[in-house]
Amino acid sequence: MNLLFKGLVRGGILFIIVLIISLWHQLQGSSDSSTVFIYNGLIAFFLGLTSVIYQINQWSFSKQIIAHYLAMLVTVFPTLLLSGFYPLNSFTDVLKVYLQFNKAGVILFFATYFIFKLFRRSNSVRTE
Repeated sequence: MNLLFKGLVRGGILFIIVLIISLWHQLQGSSDSSTVFIYNGLIAFFLGLTSVIYQINQWSFSKQIIAHYLAMLVTVFPTLLLSGFYPLNSFTDVLKVYLQFNKAGVILFFATYFIFKLFRRSNSVRTE
């Protein structure tokens, strides 16, 4: 339950920040930008919520990766489809979004993996 609460806080903070930006755009008369920020806020919420999967120490790293991917597949991917960011006139269009979703996921995964690996290494050097 503690991890769920931590995930809700992480995701909630991100969502509130993006929601404030969205409201600011709405007040400025830019409702299209406001809508984009709402969808981006939902995606940020899901990312924050599921980030705690990597803190489940009983799970192997591969199990954490699979669980996180599946969580993104049932939360972020439908959000992308419903957002209107992409034309969805055929199954091919949905497939293109799915491939782009996976490409972005792989890039973000490796980028954050190596950044955190460097961060841990620099912290271990400081403590020695």
